[in-house]
Amino acid sequence: MNATTWKEKLAGMIAPELAAEIDAYEIQMELRKQGKLDEKIFAESRLRRGVYGQRYDNGHRHDGMRTRQLEYPERGLTKGPETLWDAPGMQRIKIPFGGLSPEQMDVLADLAEEYSDGILHVTTRQDFQLHFVHIEDTPSLMRRLAAVGITTREACGNSVRNVTACPISGVCRDEAFDVTPYAKACSRFLLGHRDTQDFGRKFKPAFSGCKEHACGLVSMHDIGFIAARRIVDGKEKRGFEFYVGGGLGAVPHQAKLIDPFLPEEELLPMSQAVSRVFARLGEKKNRQRARIKFLVASLGIDEFRRLVQEERRTMPEDPRWTAYLKDVPRYAEKPIRQAVPLNGLKRPEGFESWYRTNVYQQKQGGYVVATVTLPLGDLTSQQLRKLAGLAREYSGDNIRTTVEQNILLRWVSEADLPALYQELRKLGLAQPGGGTIVDVTACPGTDTCKLGIASSRGLASELRNRLMANNLQLDEAVRGLRIKISGCFNSCGQHHIADIGFYGNSRTIGSYKVPHFQVVLGGKWTDNAGAYGLAIASIPSKRIPDAVVKITDFYVQQRQKGESFQNFIQRVGKKAMKDLLDELTKVPAHNVDASYYSDWGDSREFTLGDMGTGECAGEVVPRVQFELSAAEREAFEAQLHMDSGDYRMADETAYAAMIQAAKALVFTEFLDVANDPATIVTEFRKRFYDTQLFHNKFVGGKFAQYLFRRHESPTSVYSKEGAHQLVEEAQLFIEAAYACYGRIAAEKVSAAALPGPLAGLPKMV
Repeated sequence: MNATTWKEKLAGMIAPELAAEIDAYEIQMELRKQGKLDEKIFAESRLRRGVYGQRYDNGHRHDGMRTRQLEYPERGLTKGPETLWDAPGMQRIKIPFGGLSPEQMDVLADLAEEYSDGILHVTTRQDFQLHFVHIEDTPSLMRRLAAVGITTREACGNSVRNVTACPISGVCRDEAFDVTPYAKACSRFLLGHRDTQDFGRKFKPAFSGCKEHACGLVSMHDIGFIAARRIVDGKEKRGFEFYVGGGLGAVPHQAKLIDPFLPEEELLPMSQAVSRVFARLGEKKNRQRARIKFLVASLGIDEFRRLVQEERRTMPEDPRWTAYLKDVPRYAEKPIRQAVPLNGLKRPEGFESWYRTNVYQQKQGGYVVATVTLPLGDLTSQQLRKLAGLAREYSGDNIRTTVEQNILLRWVSEADLPALYQELRKLGLAQPGGGTIVDVTACPGTDTCKLGIASSRGLASELRNRLMANNLQLDEAVRGLRIKISGCFNSCGQHHIADIGFYGNSRTIGSYKVPHFQVVLGGKWTDNAGAYGLAIASIPSKRIPDAVVKITDFYVQQRQKGESFQNFIQRVGKKAMKDLLDELTKVPAHNVDASYYSDWGDSREFTLGDMGTGECAGEVVPRVQFELSAAEREAFEAQLHMDSGDYRMADETAYAAMIQAAKALVFTEFLDVANDPATIVTEFRKRFYDTQLFHNKFVGGKFAQYLFRRHESPTSVYSKEGAHQLVEEAQLFIEAAYACYGRIAAEKVSAAALPGPLAGLPKMV
């Protein structure tokens, strides 16, 4: 007797749209294994569900908790795998605005134990990541997450990534208002929206409750919103400073102000309008220039603003734009304990230093936010499960992850802090230094990322250990600095906005490669990532701790009273800082000191190892190919229904597959078409059948007749023979749609070669 699957166990517990999405992914997996789905299409599809390949050449993780050798004897593997089907990869899990419940934490802990290596990683986008996950397990993993309201959809790929927000929004003493319900609405609205499926690259939104703090780091985002209030007709109105075109990467761009006050009712439609302009005009072929920041820079913010406003005027009304607003005034988090002051309570050993850095006084009297510091963003499944228990006792559902890779427990009564601290100590989660120089942020680097050059996590672990050991001797001005590390120039560790940033590179000394890091100074974490730093020197990885000491000592010795680190760097100048570090750039010969020739946490000699094409977004695949791929999946699903004896579902699904393929072609003319079959068939007939664009020279428009006949004469008697025939017709129609699209694409290429003003104009569109 077959064991009950998770799909069967969770039937009825998953939102229908999420269940359908996971079913579709599982079918795509099967088609790919059968060789019936192109790898390029499947790669982008799995990436859009957060399923990555990962790097294996390092053979261990810099997690400080364990050393895991990457050997899988049950699959005959003792080194790096060839494909995702050979060995585990990574699963990213979206956590909009970082909001978690204890129930969700329990499920995440279970999944880490059952499918991963027992370690969960909090990312710089408030997500979770599980490493060493077998791709065959991902559908079950996704269903178990969906049953508690979590999705992995569009956690990666050329799509809208996780919507981040200030983790203390709602309890912040300086905010204009709580942006949480708006971030939640934006996340739901943009998830899977048809206008966000044809981007050339990823698209990252962020919300901030105020301007002056780091909050949502709006300035470094593709699209961002800072809460604002304005008096309109004598009444106070909520809105947002609306920004677009920010981004880090190799060449960072500051976001541009597109509207100084966007009324709250325009939040979703204007986000949609920006998405449509980006999808239509953004670069598709050259991935290096496919982010929206390049489009804004190319057009200029004034022209981009004009295009977005014009797009907004032409969009059909959508009731979802404002439906959520009626619930915003009623949105409120609920504490589970009564507010009681801390005064007079006995405080355990170590409590004071933890309290000083890890506790934030909420604007609601008697309540605080407690930061659970996670070194390198990691915690074990056992720690997360027990932390969920502490949340149930002290915080309730009021839990957030942060972009600094920590977890916050909100609405903790002050009087509960000593007991909470003692429980965290038992879990190994009571380290002080949250939000200080000790709290080093790092991307995965060479541990698991194929683009990693140097070990960002290894360096971060070393710096954290050294800074913790010297914490009591650190000057107060130094304690407030941020250190952020990326394994390469792509700034996944956000090194551009750190006080002291580093990104990995390498140098060749004789016949050896030596791991290095560029030192980046001048970044600004506050003011929503108010300034980006620049690299000033490349230093051997093993001398970076010495560089941190030199920089911080120089700051303490030379700073003027009350002078911030950014102002200090501006005053003394980059040349002085470069001269300060110059002696650290030298590398001794290998026979003099071989330690320089290995990276932190790795005893082997440094190589660039298993570097390859990164899977941050995958190849750019036109939306029409995804639409046609979806039609193929539905045709395959119809066949499964037929095989199971459900001939009615086989008939209806085969018809839906043809409708899907027809809609894909209609989209090639940038035509927004309603999702009702009658409209799709009408537009398809007018634009592709009547014009003979769909016709094949051998069979003419025969395959189109399959669609027309089933549309005009719905099946009344269902049989195996009838279902079989329609499934075959659907497959032929989809093949004809692919061929039609191929001809259209070829015509566009030919048109691009036309001279003068005709260049780039397709003949058939």
